[in-house]
Amino acid sequence: MTQSTQTATASSPLWQYWRGLSGWNFYFLVKFGLLWAGYLNFHAMQNLVFMAFLLFPLPNRRLHKWRNWIAIPIGFALFWHDTWLPGPESIMSQGSQIAGFSADYMWDLVTRFINWQMVGAFFVLLVAWLFLTQWIRVTVFVVAAMVWLNLITLVGPSFSLFPGGQPTNTVTTTGGTAAATVATAGNTPVVGDIPAQTAPPTSANLNAWLSSFYQSEEKRSTKFPDALPADAQPFELLVINICSLSNADIEAAGLMQHPLWSHFDIRFTNFNSATSYSGPAAIRLLRASCGQPSHTNLYQPAGNQCYLFDNLSKLGFAQQLMLDHNGVFGGFLKEIRDNGGVQSPLMDQSKLPVNLLSFDGSPVYDDLAVLKRWQESEGQGAEKRTATFFNILPLHDGNHYQGQSKTADYKARAQKLFDELDTFFTELEKSGRKVMVVVVPEHGAALQGDKMQVSGLRDIPSPSITHVPAAVKFFGMKAPHQGAPIVIDQPSSYLAVSELVARAVDGKMFNEDSVDWQAYTNSLPQTAPVSENSNAVVMQYQGKPYVRLNGGDWVPYPQ
Repeated sequence: MTQSTQTATASSPLWQYWRGLSGWNFYFLVKFGLLWAGYLNFHAMQNLVFMAFLLFPLPNRRLHKWRNWIAIPIGFALFWHDTWLPGPESIMSQGSQIAGFSADYMWDLVTRFINWQMVGAFFVLLVAWLFLTQWIRVTVFVVAAMVWLNLITLVGPSFSLFPGGQPTNTVTTTGGTAAATVATAGNTPVVGDIPAQTAPPTSANLNAWLSSFYQSEEKRSTKFPDALPADAQPFELLVINICSLSNADIEAAGLMQHPLWSHFDIRFTNFNSATSYSGPAAIRLLRASCGQPSHTNLYQPAGNQCYLFDNLSKLGFAQQLMLDHNGVFGGFLKEIRDNGGVQSPLMDQSKLPVNLLSFDGSPVYDDLAVLKRWQESEGQGAEKRTATFFNILPLHDGNHYQGQSKTADYKARAQKLFDELDTFFTELEKSGRKVMVVVVPEHGAALQGDKMQVSGLRDIPSPSITHVPAAVKFFGMKAPHQGAPIVIDQPSSYLAVSELVARAVDGKMFNEDSVDWQAYTNSLPQTAPVSENSNAVVMQYQGKPYVRLNGGDWVPYPQ
């Protein structure tokens, strides 16, 4: 080839086009690698359109440069969209709360997003790409790989690349002890409390099932008595709502064998908190007397029969509210008043010892001190009926000891909290007071993280975050429960808690010579594990978790 021919070839539009595209080859190679590793949620058509935009020949060199500059923000946005990272809607909705984080906590969160293994893999891929592009036109291979991968995604389940993508004919039922509260939900048959899951797990079928689930839940509620019988026995109800505690967190911290768990009479081993944020979780608990609403409906007025503490107030229980924090962050106190129906004044927090400083720098009071104040407060006594909601925060991500900026060790904080609750239970047992204690964590701490979210991030309500250790304990009973806790292993949520309260509301079981625990815990309402935040829904379908982000398609939750 002559020099003039080489010059002409090197300056030809087609040659310039392929050279200009080489940088984008590396971009698509990275996406391809991350897809195989399971770190991306692939949106096939968007990626194909973007690739076609880059491949389209442009003879004009200026247009070619403009396209590259335009492609940079588009590529960044598409890459972010394909990951499981929080979207702009989520970031904007949480903007005011993020602004309240301390600088140290913000830096801690940033460093968690750095996966050094991925950084190393990225560097190796970069070096390999730079080396191979000297002899090989990588564009051909990249385009072929991306087209193949996208076609597999677009064609459907018969060519599914990912595990769990094949449709099944499995039918999920709720077992023989389900409370048959619903017969149908729209045109969808209901087995026990949960709509049947017979259709293949396509996006359309999953959307239809979710709709039937909410239709079913709208018809469910706990029936409280209109009035207490004359021989009803007064007792106190204490609902402890713990932030950032899931079964996965307890296992990760190595505290499954803590003595606290042997204290309980009843334990739920398959309880779903239905959300991964504090405000919605508290509202759901306070509205426990009705079926599970969608996240949107959670912030709409509900029927009077839905508010657990209102139902108790009508039966003579005085409402009380306790927090081990000020309730300011995220408007928590306002949320539970506006949407949870709790209007009682906040119990006095003056002169309480400070245990930790929260992620926003506000004090977190010692929980044992708060509980002792509750024990000693005026108005508590053997002839009083009270219902107390107690929300506690020591396990929240970012909490730190005074004089330190680093987040305190989770295991140490959990150990202290469990020890304090264990001590409180022991003292309560000795006091002889008639108390029903219900422990329902808000959500987990995402202590370990997963393929979708780094440790501490709860934008997506994954099963490991929403699977929480709810439990019940009775104190001051004439015939207390003996032996190991009764285990409720069927899919449960807040409605089951409301049912247990309603069954015990007359207080007679405190004075009975023998309590029929089997009858008390039998046929509790079951609830399918559906969890929702403002921009994400996660649910179990045919025994497998699926996730939908921002109203998009359903995809299997990466395991």
